Amino acid sequence: MRIRTDFHPDDRAGPAPRHFFLDGRRVEIVETIDQWYGPDYRYIKVRSDDGSLYILHFNEPCEEWTLIAYRRAQTESLPRSWPRVAHHE
Repeated sequence: MRIRTDFHPDDRAGPAPRHFFLDGRRVEIVETIDQWYGPDYRYIKVRSDDGSLYILHFNEPCEEWTLIAYRRAQTESLPRSWPRVAHHE
C-alpha cells in the first residue's frame, strides 16, 4: 500500500519519515527500530506514537514509500483486582 510521508529536514542517512498518512490518519513516528538496505531500496521498522509497529519500504528509483507490515500495539489488560461487571439475562 503506497503511503504519503513527510521527512526529517536534515537526515544525512537518506530520507527518514517523521510521520506518514494511512487511511486519512496522520501516524507520528517516535522511534526507528531497525533498517535494511539494498542497492535501490530500503526497509525501515518504526514505532508510532500509539506504540504500533510498522515496516515501511522505500523504492529509491521511484522515490516511493509503501507500507509492508503493521502490528497494532498491545493493549494492557485490566488488573485482576478490578471489579468484574455482572451480566444479567
